[in-house]
Amino acid sequence: MSEARTAIFSRLQAQAPGAAEGRQRVQARLAAPCSEPRPQLIGDLLARFRAKAEALSSTTDEVAGLSDAPAAVARYLAAQGLSGPLVVAPALKALDWAAAGLQVALRGARDADRVGVTGCDFAIAETGTILLLSAPDCPPTVSLLPETHIALVRASRVLPSIEDVLTRLRAAGGELPRALNFISGPSRTGDIEQTIVLGAHGPCAVHLLIYRD
Repeated sequence: MSEARTAIFSRLQAQAPGAAEGRQRVQARLAAPCSEPRPQLIGDLLARFRAKAEALSSTTDEVAGLSDAPAAVARYLAAQGLSGPLVVAPALKALDWAAAGLQVALRGARDADRVGVTGCDFAIAETGTILLLSAPDCPPTVSLLPETHIALVRASRVLPSIEDVLTRLRAAGGELPRALNFISGPSRTGDIEQTIVLGAHGPCAVHLLIYRD
């Protein structure tokens, strides 16, 4: 039955007027995507990103370099009264977590994990959003399951808009991973009496730790 249906549709497509030309137009459009109108961001991109992220209920901090991240994470946890081992994306295993007095588990997150720490592939100044690409050394669960998500954001990866992010991804070539997670602050819902509740479907706190190159 499926072979017959495929044969019928193939004949219809072959007989359709302009089918070949239509395919060529679609292929050309995909090969050379045009740039849609977008707002021009004025001022410092990093400052705008932090302002937009904080407006979405994220908290932000800044350190000089990536090696300073473990100590900054420890300070944040102490200020929030959080303790216990952290689940950290394996991509960050080279950082000296022990020197900051932190016990870490380099794996995907589980239900009982309270704090997850990841990197960040790109950040969007226009909306205060971060993008995490799934990979074996960056399991999506680390940013989705724990109540608190801490993301390390490289300042040079803060781009003006989502279009700029997509342009970078296309230029890099290769296939995209299974999951592209755009995170705009803590999880939230307003389903019940239009009252915003944080942590409805994911972390109830997002902390963005920005570091310079």
